[in-house]
Amino acid sequence: MALMEIPHVDERDEIERCIDDCFEAAQACEWCADESADDGEEMARCIRLCRDVADLATMHARFLARDSNYSPQLAETCAGACEECAEECARHDHEHCQVCADVLRDCAESCRNMASA
Repeated sequence: MALMEIPHVDERDEIERCIDDCFEAAQACEWCADESADDGEEMARCIRLCRDVADLATMHARFLARDSNYSPQLAETCAGACEECAEECARHDHEHCQVCADVLRDCAESCRNMASA
């Protein structure tokens, strides 16, 4: 029997992917917020959203790792925050914002999958 045919292995892979996506999103957001800090008031919303997502994403990854009963609700919140932040970052031409937006879209998709699991 192939390992991939065991039902909980597929689920675990999905969880691990989401954990990885959340940590990658947190890193991208921290980088984006830091790079944007010197750009003045025009980047204030981007910075605030990035900081929120970094905190939410790391928290969600920790909840997933411990199989928390609250993970589905947090997944939904994290996905929404990632989507909002990705939209904001995509509005800016900075490389860090564009990279962050791409990473956040992947994280939002992973979190949506976890919310509906």
